[in-house]
Amino acid sequence: MSHCIPVALTIAGSDCSAGAGIQADLKTFQHFQVHGLTAITCVVAETAHVVQTIHPIPVAIVCDQIRLLIDAFPIAAVKTGMLFSAAHVKAVAGILHAHRSLQLVVDPVMMASTGDELLESDALAAYCDDLLPLARVITPNLPEAEVLLGERIADVPALVSAAHRLSEQFGTAVLVKGGHLSGPECLDVLVERGNLYRFTAERIAVVGSHGTGCTLSAAMTAALAHGASLPQAVEQAKHFLGQALRQSFVFPSPGGGTVPALNQGTHLEIPLSKNDA
Repeated sequence: MSHCIPVALTIAGSDCSAGAGIQADLKTFQHFQVHGLTAITCVVAETAHVVQTIHPIPVAIVCDQIRLLIDAFPIAAVKTGMLFSAAHVKAVAGILHAHRSLQLVVDPVMMASTGDELLESDALAAYCDDLLPLARVITPNLPEAEVLLGERIADVPALVSAAHRLSEQFGTAVLVKGGHLSGPECLDVLVERGNLYRFTAERIAVVGSHGTGCTLSAAMTAALAHGASLPQAVEQAKHFLGQALRQSFVFPSPGGGTVPALNQGTHLEIPLSKNDA
């Protein structure tokens, strides 16, 4: 029996609390009816409240995972999440450079929602020089875009300017996520081939936002694997993320207090057709 569904690969860290990272990506892929493959770059002991330890996987093992999967599966789209070190970034970029037909979504993960750093300082140059120019789209949030540009983004005009400049700098489409700006709505700005697209959504009050970036980029990757255009992929991904936020969980913690988690559950309803956006 043959099952023809799209295949997508996530190259990212493992989040033991399953709100972000590989676990969030797989749940999102599953919901979009995409077969998800994984190449784990780091094992992270974390929750939405704390990043306790980061254990990088040896670069050679990361490369073995990626090469094996590319050779074995008809992968339609790839996303990268937490890569952690310059060595990891360069190795991943080296493999993907030889497979330019793969649609690549780069989520330049630099910092956890707790404020803990998830990228070594010397890895930024490797991102800029080796990986970002290979991407179909990059998805920095506001602080990440500020790091990439080396300047503060204080308002919507600066957000739009940042998206245009990053797109020109790296020769790729850029989605700059503006959720860190104040206001009743969250604005994300996509620049693709000089064209500007604005995506607004109401600001949803939740206890924590751990995993939102991973979930959004994974949903975009899944939509691209289904054949959606990039603006359609962003639209579908934002719709899905909004539902995941509205239906997020708050678990009582045995040690006292609570711990939040996004709900990328399969009961959520989303558009799957590339013509639905």
